[in-house]
Amino acid sequence: MSKRLPEFIGLGVQKGGTTTLQRLLEQHPGVFLPPSKELHYFTLNYLQGEDWYRYQFSKAQSGQLCGEVTPYYFFHPQVPQRIETLLPNARLILLLRDPVDRCVSQYFHSRRLGLEPLGLEEALAAEDERLEGSISALEAIDGRHRSHQEHSYLSRSRYEQQLPHWQQRFSADQLLILRSEDLFLSPQKVWEQVLIFLGLQYVPLPALSQPANAGSGEAKQLPEPLWEFLRQQLNPTYAWVAEHTGIRWSK
Repeated sequence: MSKRLPEFIGLGVQKGGTTTLQRLLEQHPGVFLPPSKELHYFTLNYLQGEDWYRYQFSKAQSGQLCGEVTPYYFFHPQVPQRIETLLPNARLILLLRDPVDRCVSQYFHSRRLGLEPLGLEEALAAEDERLEGSISALEAIDGRHRSHQEHSYLSRSRYEQQLPHWQQRFSADQLLILRSEDLFLSPQKVWEQVLIFLGLQYVPLPALSQPANAGSGEAKQLPEPLWEFLRQQLNPTYAWVAEHTGIRWSK
């Protein structure tokens, strides 16, 4: 069995472009990614053990850089410590999407998958109650909490409550923070940033036929007062991210 472990991990965020990142990197000859995105080793599959995790990279060729992309990692409270323990030198890639847009996109994604029976306003109002007890539940090695994973619309967009846990455990040169919108608006620039960060030889930006996991425009039907409510709820996130990462969105 290969003794390989990943040298880099795509942390998130959900609905932030991680599938596109995966599709781009898996076309680089110097990169090995498992065939299935989202291994969830450090979250849902932690009980499988390290040997199981290593096996996922057993088909990597000599000289290839191993990595994986699981967007739930960024939000799960136990993952920073788990990754630090097993992969203290890992390079981490984080795509941050506009917090309001990400929140709304996750909601409609859950609706399309049949995971969300409530309307958006009702789901937002129910979020705190749904997530009650999730942190303690996830402390167990086999801990799971459905709503923490599926109904965490505002919570996942509060980056200021998540990013510090990563910054406390990993040095700044281990963490590449990118604006999701730039991946789609300026893909060449982002591609070059990722290759430099991972120490990979330059290859031309691979072509992608269409955005991965794109929505179907439902968000355009939302009333302006609801958008304004979301902006007010997440205003501290916009301010914190701008101050601590330099990333800004126009809202």
